[in-house]
Amino acid sequence: LLNSCTVKNPAEDHFRNSIKKAQEGKKKVVLAGCVPQAQPRQDYLKGLSIIGVQQIDRVVEVVEETIKGHSVRLLGQKKDNGKRLGGARLDLPKIRKNPLIEIISINTGCLNACTYCKTKHARGDLASYPVEELVDRAKQSFQEGVCEIWLTSEDTGAYGRDIGTDLPTLLWKLVEAIPEGAMLRLGMTNPPYILEHLEEMAKILNHPRVYAFLHIPVQSASDSVLMDMKREYCVADFKQVVDFLKEKVPGITIATDIICGFPGETDEDFQETMKLVEQYRFPSLFINQFYPRPGTPAAKMHQVPAAVKKQRTKDLSQLFHSYNPYDHKVGERQRVLVTEESFDSNYYVAHNPFYEQVLVPKDPPLMGKMVEVNIYEAGKHFMKGQPVSDARVYTASITRPLAKGEVSGLTEVSKR
Repeated sequence: LLNSCTVKNPAEDHFRNSIKKAQEGKKKVVLAGCVPQAQPRQDYLKGLSIIGVQQIDRVVEVVEETIKGHSVRLLGQKKDNGKRLGGARLDLPKIRKNPLIEIISINTGCLNACTYCKTKHARGDLASYPVEELVDRAKQSFQEGVCEIWLTSEDTGAYGRDIGTDLPTLLWKLVEAIPEGAMLRLGMTNPPYILEHLEEMAKILNHPRVYAFLHIPVQSASDSVLMDMKREYCVADFKQVVDFLKEKVPGITIATDIICGFPGETDEDFQETMKLVEQYRFPSLFINQFYPRPGTPAAKMHQVPAAVKKQRTKDLSQLFHSYNPYDHKVGERQRVLVTEESFDSNYYVAHNPFYEQVLVPKDPPLMGKMVEVNIYEAGKHFMKGQPVSDARVYTASITRPLAKGEVSGLTEVSKR
C-alpha cells in the first residue's frame, strides 16, 4: 500500500520508483494519496488498484480485492444531499504513530486556486467536518491518553466557510475539552482567511492550553509574484497578520514558507523576499525551490533558469542560517510538554508554550508530562533544558496512553 504526495516533483518521482520496485518484487500494489487522485490515467498507474483521498475508509475491501487479483479504483467524491463531505469518518480505528499525539484533519480541499498547486486537483474545494465531530474526536483522544493535539488541513483558516461556521468557533469548543497539562497546536493557515479573525485568534493563541504558534505561508514578498501565484493577498496583508499577532500574543512563533524562483520572479522581487526574512527573522522557515508541476498554470509560464533558482535558494538559506533565534532565551525557566524521543535517541523532545523545541534528559518518567526546565544551551532549531527539582509535574493525560501499535477507537467488544 503506497501513499503519495503531489506537492513536488521529487515526491512523485519517489512514488513512481516505489511502484516499480514493488512490481519487480511481484507484490500486489494498492495506491493512495494525491498523485493517483489527480492523474489516475498516468501510464505507470495502469492496471493498479487506487484508493481515493476521500475513500480511505474502504481500504480493507480494496486490499482484499487486490489480493484476489482484481484491480479496483475508488476515486469518487463523498456527498450528502449533493453537498461535498470532508472525507473519511473521524472515528475510524487507527494506530497513532506517537500514542501521545493525535492529528485531526479539520477540513479537506481549499478555497484558493494557486497557479503552482497540484494538490487542489486531487483534494478539490473546501469541505469541513462538523464542529461536534471534531470535538468528539478530541475528547476520545484524551480518553486514550493523548496529551497533544495537532489540527491539520490544506488551510485551517478557511475552516467552516462551507458549513456556516468558522475557525475561532471550533477552537473555543476544543479548548473546553482540553485537560490541564495537555496542549493544542494549530496547523497551516493562508493569510486571507485569518485576516478577518485576528482579534479572536489572538485571544485563542494566548490561551494556556494552546501553543502560541502559527504557520502562515507568505511564499514571496513581491506583490507581482503573489499576483502571478494567485495567492489572493498582498505582502501588506501578511505583515498585518504577523505584526498584529506579535503585538497581541507576546513571544508567538510565526513559521512561514517561501518559494524561490517562481516563473517571472526578478532579482528585485527576490530581494524583497530577502528583506522580509531579514526583518522578521522567522525561527522556522521552509524554503522551496520552484518545481513546475505538470497540468498547473505555473508550468506554462516563463521559467526562471535552473541555476538562478538554485542560487536564490542558496542565498535565502544562508540568510536563514545567519541568525540564532533562541540565544537570548538561555537562562530562562520554561514550562515544557515532553512528547517524543530525538532522532539521535540521546534526548527527549519537549515544546514550550511557543512550540519551540526543547531537548530534555532522557528520563522515562518525564514522557507525556509537563515540567519546568532551566534553559542552559541554544542551537539554531532547539534549546536544551534541565528539569527544575522543585517544580510541579503535570500529568497531561487523563488516562494511560495506548501502547505503541495499539489500535485507537476500538470498543471492548470489537477488541474481543
